[in-house]
Amino acid sequence: MKVVILCGGKGTRLREETEHKPKPMVEIGDRPIIWHIMKLYSYYGFKDFVLCMGYKHQVIREYFLNYRYMNSDITVSLKSNYRITCHNNHDEDWNVTLVYTGLETKKGGRIKKIERYLDGDRFMVTYGDGVSNVNIQELIAFHEKEGALATFTGVHPISRFATVEQDASGKVIEWDEKKPLEGYINAGFFVFENKILDYIDGDVELEEQPMKNLAREGKLSMYKHNGFWHCMDTYRDYLLLEDLWESGNPPWKVW
Repeated sequence: MKVVILCGGKGTRLREETEHKPKPMVEIGDRPIIWHIMKLYSYYGFKDFVLCMGYKHQVIREYFLNYRYMNSDITVSLKSNYRITCHNNHDEDWNVTLVYTGLETKKGGRIKKIERYLDGDRFMVTYGDGVSNVNIQELIAFHEKEGALATFTGVHPISRFATVEQDASGKVIEWDEKKPLEGYINAGFFVFENKILDYIDGDVELEEQPMKNLAREGKLSMYKHNGFWHCMDTYRDYLLLEDLWESGNPPWKVW
């Protein structure tokens, strides 16, 4: 099953890091966040990726074209028979299809543009800026049980501000920083039947009319994930994920 990763956005709210690179290439530890996402899918046996690129797509392209050389010890022979020898192998046996889907294309339109690479009856999609410890096998099993055309992963959002509770007299009895909020939001990690492509008409946002129509027809389901998920939307998010990685036990690292 193919895994489609949406990598085309400009990441304007993370301008400190995205001035010269696309957001999926912002590094957590010494690896781009897209690598962390791909490692999750790979851990569950899904190693065939299609990257929908846009803003500064050349950076992503160069990273994967030079992946072996950039992640191995190498010897360069400068003799007339110029030769590069890699001395150690990385453990990523991935197939990565790199597709430029336009600079301003909306997410639904990007998926439509890579339709020719989607063989089989089902594929997965996620965003190139969110890490999680979601169990991909359980997600797929839930999708199959529900019999839906589309399943997204729902998570409880974390408040960016302190939340407080008061008693009847108005006295503050609880102060909670970064409290999980009620309700669910879309965290990506979608499972789609190929028929969903019929719901994408032109250059549209995936989360707008296509999802509304699927929900209206009873063909959309939500997999509830109560574990870790975090989107790198701002510089503050970047610093949080970096701190978690440096702690030695980042909650999204299941591999």
